[in-house]
Amino acid sequence: MNNPHSVRAVLARTSLTAALAAVMFTGVSAAHAEPGSQGYDRTASFVGNAGAVSYQVHVPPAQSSGRPLPLVVAVHGCAMTGYTLNSMKDMTDLNAVADREGFLVVYPSQDPLRGLRLNCWNGDDAAHQQRGEGEPALIAGLTEQVITEFGADRSRVHVLGASSGAGIAVIMGVTYPDVYASVMSMAGGEYKINEAGRDAAGRLDPVNLGPVDTAERAFAEMGPRARPVPVMVVQGDQDTTVPPYFATRLVTHWAAIDDLAMNGTLDGPVDDVPESVVQVNDPNKHSYTYSKYFARGGDTSLIDYVLVNGMTHRWPGPGTGPLVDNQGPDLATLWWDWAKTRSMP
Repeated sequence: MNNPHSVRAVLARTSLTAALAAVMFTGVSAAHAEPGSQGYDRTASFVGNAGAVSYQVHVPPAQSSGRPLPLVVAVHGCAMTGYTLNSMKDMTDLNAVADREGFLVVYPSQDPLRGLRLNCWNGDDAAHQQRGEGEPALIAGLTEQVITEFGADRSRVHVLGASSGAGIAVIMGVTYPDVYASVMSMAGGEYKINEAGRDAAGRLDPVNLGPVDTAERAFAEMGPRARPVPVMVVQGDQDTTVPPYFATRLVTHWAAIDDLAMNGTLDGPVDDVPESVVQVNDPNKHSYTYSKYFARGGDTSLIDYVLVNGMTHRWPGPGTGPLVDNQGPDLATLWWDWAKTRSMP
């Protein structure tokens, strides 16, 4: 690794915040538009040993072909919902990409009574960091339910999230690497970041766990299912809610996970030094830096890092809502162009 222990940071217990409070719902209906030439939505819930979670599935026109489609699980941030007011659905504009490209999208909505923060996912809580427990069990359960109902392609199931949802997306890649072909984190952080700690003044504490230490915990949680899971990390360089050093730390963290997953030791086939760095400029949009990290001798990147210049704690692209930066690149399209080339080995 490239001096991995030099990065000392801890993911703030904060997430995407909104000027508008989310509309919370107490029940779920099965109402939806009927299938046809247009995409349609189906609202449902999953109930398991860890509780219940509501979600909406967007079904693209391509579903009528009868062939198994990829499935994308999109997890919202704090003060948001999956598909009602201030929703992940509206913010990301993923449905438009799904209709064009032919994949299913499922939007889970956090139970407002689960946790102490407004509709946040709780990936920084040890109760939600293991396979078969807490929120990971709920997300995996609804994923299986949607795969079964719609006959989705099990080799092309992807998970992405924004802020607290990004934390859960990363956890899903650790706890269920046999389910999710890839992970995307937008303004998120690493697995077990809550163990890194802060000093008495709330500042980052350099004597606590580094990103390689938390990577070793992630590798242990993966167990016999361990594999290098492709990850895209996206970050605004002006984000003060989840500052850019969290993304830097996440890259180091995931490079160590990939390194360990290859042969069980930290011996350097994957490190946190990019093999490719490209600056993308558009006079009408924020520019961004796109870095790629490969395994030694590999021909497909394992980690892609997109740093958007001039962007705060927002989702970049053509979506709608208080947490969208329409001057940003079209992240939904950029991400899918990456994810569609990733599948389970």
